[in-house]
Amino acid sequence: MRAFTEPLTQLQGYEELEQAVQKTEGVILVSGCIDAVKPHIVYSIHNGSGNRIIVTFHEQKAKELLEEYRFFDKNVAYYPAKDILFYQSDIRGNVLTSERINALKMMAEEKECTIITTFDGLMNPMPAPEKFIQAVKKISVGDTVELNELTRHLVELGYEKNYQAETMGEFSVRGGIIDIFPLTEETPFRIELWGDEVDSIRSFDPESQRSIENLEEIYIYPACELVLTEEERRNGVAKIQKEAEKAAEKFRKEMKTEEAYRVKSMADQIAEETMEYGITAGLDAYLSYFCEERVSLLDYLKKEDSIVFLDETVRTIERGQSTETEFSESMKQRLEKGYILPGQMRELFSCKEILAQINQRRCVAMVALDMKCNQLNIKDRIAIESRTVNPYNNSFELLVKDLKRYKKNGYRMILLSSSRTRAKRLAEDLMNEELPAFYSEDFDRVLSPGEIMTGYGKVKKGYEYPAVKFVVISESDIFGSEKKKKKRHRMYEGEKIASFTDLNIGDYVVHENHGLGIYRGIEKIEVDKTVKDYIKIEYAGGGNLYILATQLELIQKYAGADAKKPKLNKLGGQEWNKTKTKVRGAVKEIAGDLVRLYAVRQSERGFAYGPDTVWQREFEEMFPFEETEDQDLAIEATKKDMESTKIMDRLICGDVGYGKTEIAIRAAFKAVQDGKQVAFLVPTTILAQQHYNNFVQRMKDFPVNIDLLCRFRSAGEQKKTLEKLKKGQVDIIIGTHRLLSKDVVFKDLGLLMIDEEQRFGVTHKEKIKQLKNNIDVLTLTATPIPRTLHMSLIGIRDMSVLEEPPMDRIPIQTYVMEYNEELVREAISRELARGGQAYYVYNRVKEIADVATKIAELVPEANVAYAHGQMSERELENVMYSFVNGDIDVLVSTTIIETGLDISNVNTMIIHDSDRYGLSQLYQLRGRIGRSNRTAYAFLMYRKNVMLKETAEKRLAAIREYTDLGSGFKIAMRDLELRGAGNLLGAQQHGHMNAVGYDLYCKMLNEAVKEAKGIRTMEDFETSVDLNVDAYIPDSYISNEFQKLDIYKRIAGIETQQDYDDMLEELLDRFGEPGKAVLNLLAIAKLKAIAHQGYVTEIKQTGKKVRFTLYEKARLNTEGFPALMQKYRRGLQFKNEQEPKFILEPQGNLILALTEFAEELKSMAENM
Repeated sequence: MRAFTEPLTQLQGYEELEQAVQKTEGVILVSGCIDAVKPHIVYSIHNGSGNRIIVTFHEQKAKELLEEYRFFDKNVAYYPAKDILFYQSDIRGNVLTSERINALKMMAEEKECTIITTFDGLMNPMPAPEKFIQAVKKISVGDTVELNELTRHLVELGYEKNYQAETMGEFSVRGGIIDIFPLTEETPFRIELWGDEVDSIRSFDPESQRSIENLEEIYIYPACELVLTEEERRNGVAKIQKEAEKAAEKFRKEMKTEEAYRVKSMADQIAEETMEYGITAGLDAYLSYFCEERVSLLDYLKKEDSIVFLDETVRTIERGQSTETEFSESMKQRLEKGYILPGQMRELFSCKEILAQINQRRCVAMVALDMKCNQLNIKDRIAIESRTVNPYNNSFELLVKDLKRYKKNGYRMILLSSSRTRAKRLAEDLMNEELPAFYSEDFDRVLSPGEIMTGYGKVKKGYEYPAVKFVVISESDIFGSEKKKKKRHRMYEGEKIASFTDLNIGDYVVHENHGLGIYRGIEKIEVDKTVKDYIKIEYAGGGNLYILATQLELIQKYAGADAKKPKLNKLGGQEWNKTKTKVRGAVKEIAGDLVRLYAVRQSERGFAYGPDTVWQREFEEMFPFEETEDQDLAIEATKKDMESTKIMDRLICGDVGYGKTEIAIRAAFKAVQDGKQVAFLVPTTILAQQHYNNFVQRMKDFPVNIDLLCRFRSAGEQKKTLEKLKKGQVDIIIGTHRLLSKDVVFKDLGLLMIDEEQRFGVTHKEKIKQLKNNIDVLTLTATPIPRTLHMSLIGIRDMSVLEEPPMDRIPIQTYVMEYNEELVREAISRELARGGQAYYVYNRVKEIADVATKIAELVPEANVAYAHGQMSERELENVMYSFVNGDIDVLVSTTIIETGLDISNVNTMIIHDSDRYGLSQLYQLRGRIGRSNRTAYAFLMYRKNVMLKETAEKRLAAIREYTDLGSGFKIAMRDLELRGAGNLLGAQQHGHMNAVGYDLYCKMLNEAVKEAKGIRTMEDFETSVDLNVDAYIPDSYISNEFQKLDIYKRIAGIETQQDYDDMLEELLDRFGEPGKAVLNLLAIAKLKAIAHQGYVTEIKQTGKKVRFTLYEKARLNTEGFPALMQKYRRGLQFKNEQEPKFILEPQGNLILALTEFAEELKSMAENM
């Protein structure tokens, strides 16, 4: 980095600074530092060696510094302050904890690093550094490990045991395989033991649970910040109970019985959770009881080799003071109400203590203006001169002019771009302008005056030191607006597990031949001395059906689009067949319609747009984010559709905020380039307004006329707009169903875009259809659509699915806690303090106005309004409109907000009585926040007495479902997807889907579509295999029911040798060496698949003989029969009955011999 550090050495004041820093303590105040040069100066001191801690005043500022500083030094981490105020919650997401532990990890592992934090981050007390280092566990291949010992240790480290490690902070044990997902890793680890010795360590993919690569050693960092030994725990809990007793006594004397009870029961709950369940998650709030010695983050770095940098001292110290007052105010109130113990008032160091520590260390305070600051002991004041660079706003001429001036004055110039190719191109362009520019990756090369170097690096803003004639210009100075953010790509190998989405006993299942029943679990049954796993299904009228676990592919979990209970079928009755026939007919019809529609659209010719123009490319470069892969594919596909002669009809599905609008914007821009008009139809006035703002913002630098037709425009304005539309002076019109009125006439409409089609009524849809006739259509929807359905409709309806979220969405910190007014007040006032807005969800219209008044009393500075579905549309829109515009701070509302508003300024949501909502509702509600790069908070409140009926353990489990730790959300997504499927296929299909369950419906649809397209499918028959061999999964191999069913289901799906090998490899990887019974199971599955292709319906063993029954309409090449009979001679008989049969006496290994015979039949089927 000498290209950057060298010029500073000649800077007046910089030498003094270097010398002053050598002295051990005191604060050196450097004024004249603009924001852009701070990372540069911090790095240059000591040539980037030694540890640094940068302290700033706001989390947003810390994150910006982190991005900037990364350019100079990779070893930098952000250490967020703890959320002390919300410690009361039962369960918290581990987003913050993992960031903090990652920073501690860097300090422990790297010789030199830089930590960036806010002032209140220094005020959080922490256990001594030795304690943290001792807690880290190293495991290498060849170590001896005692399993129970390790399990206990992991629980002490704050890990939680689950049946498989899917999210951070979990671990699981299966036989000799231990999976651990530390907070500090991208992927979890799998440790395989051989006896007590570590045999291998590998990383694996949490989605598919398959291994990625082998590792020699790993370090397991704690999953919580407070790691306690048994003894420390006992002592701490004793202290807590003693103090609680004292506090309760005091409350009783003051006749405050409720408070006394509260403080006492709180201490008991901690004792129970800590001692019995070993839960350490919430104990940080009681740090002082467990740790004698508490230190601040500063103590983690040694005095002699570290420097503290204070950013804008006055503001940073203010941050500390405001944190302190907020803390003591809130804690005093809680203390009076018995929510906390007196000792918890010590959970924050005072601002004075921290400043005293800073005054005794080497410290550099960087400020733009020298302001008075009494709290610091300032030893030296140094002024340097730095300036920002003038923005060139896309003008290359201006840049060249400036660079020539700089060159004449003997400046050294560095130009940085966030892409290597652009940096190279820039150098070439400048050479063409006769400027001495070159591209280099080597930032250690010292420039000579008058040279221009271009390079790769992300720096937000450029800066200049006029005194030493050194200037750095960043890409955003040249091209305006910041460029895209790159994101880390996690590679997922293999398909996601198509799991038996958690089949619980008592769930409804659909059997393809017998209909709807209830799943009653797995039973082992012994028949003829062989043991097999059977699945028990109960039907109407008390009939039970036992199915071999190997025939699981015939069963699906019943999933209907409504939550109504389905009606059970009787065993052996006719009604199920009737239902199936009915649905099959309906499906055939819809498939026929779809295929016909598609053919018509293929044959008609639409307008073919030209290839992308230069403008189009420039316009797309200006998108301020990094496109996700799905987005790129969707954009690609959309453009291809527009450039071909066929008429586009594309559906784009993706969650709100996954970048659907950007695809629409680019398509619209493309249409306008070819002189066509674009209409964008949206369901609500507010969305129209939002899209309008979006479009105008993105297209402001281009000559595109955008207009809006909706209620917020006066009649006069609307009339003018309509005239312009007719004359073709409006390029893009955005509007509600007002666009469908008779008086809207286009000059040359080329593209119609529809947002959330399912929210328009039937009459509107008819009008849309008339409008659609032979123009290109792009439909956007936020209801996710299931993959299976998407697959079966491929080639009929063009769909693009956006599945990955954009990078900059920070996960939502979710807290679950009992209702508590103090916390509501704090959560809201905290959000307002950072300039945001909040939602308060209350789902009873009757009392909603009272709740709003109550909140207005709690937080007097907030402007509170309420909204619910029984208001008139106009009222509702006005409230929403002022909320979007930021005139309202807190919106108390019913669940109507779950559909489609995208307001990035709302980042706190409080849900009242959250235990009354379904998971999918909570999921959607929660998705309304966390739309920006600030941390968002969701508080799920429940009423104490509601949840307390359950035991502590059950209560915690129930709550856990509601944070993003549970698998609950996978199921929630499933509910939403079914809703999406219903919307996509229309109402009557919806009924059919409920009749046979979703999976079977998809299977039928798939077959019908193939048939309608004239693809010949295999006849519909089942193959069953019944042999006298043990083939099942023993409990000792996989004990968890979910997992066992999932594996059965997937083994049943084996079709080729490749599938077989993959499955075997996965079993070895996840569960260790499979036994004989499991290997038989795999071999039989493969046998069955081969036999099916040879038209075999049953393979049954009786004694030594095995009977192969063929399908009555089997298409086999009979010419091969004589040769086959010849080959097996006496060992084979053939009976030509209604269902032809082969009877074989197999020799040698039973399954191998049968597989060989099945292969023969398969080849006869192929030679037809």
